[in-house]
Amino acid sequence: MSERLSPGDPAPAFALPDADGNEVSLADYAGRKVVVYFYPAALTPGCTKQACDFTDNLELLAGAGYDVVGVSPDKPAKLAEFREQENLKVTLVGDPSKETLEAYGAFGEKKLYGKTVTGVIRSTVVVGEDGKVERALYNVKATGHVAKLIKDLGI
Repeated sequence: MSERLSPGDPAPAFALPDADGNEVSLADYAGRKVVVYFYPAALTPGCTKQACDFTDNLELLAGAGYDVVGVSPDKPAKLAEFREQENLKVTLVGDPSKETLEAYGAFGEKKLYGKTVTGVIRSTVVVGEDGKVERALYNVKATGHVAKLIKDLGI
């Protein structure tokens, strides 16, 4: 089971391929605030709802100084299909090795339909301009999470 992050922890560095195969790293966002959210799989109902919610609120978040990066274990080709099919504007990156998911505490045991399974734990980590964790939210719901996050951030 990977360790969960807490406010004040340094955000683990990552460099992952986006939907076009270009490398996106946390260092690209140095000096900016970034919402890094972790979801189980592209093209699934809950993950689609969440990605669409982030896309719908991207301007609002950007206006408040937040960039958004979605991380899943998917390969770039599947992320590209997800982006095109749902007209997503958020940056989506793939972590097939699950190293970044584990580093952020977003991979491990979870309950799914009453059974304990190992997989991606739907999570959101807000990284401050200084590269430190401001908020770390685990086991979030796909529906309503973005609205709650915006409210919690005071946007």
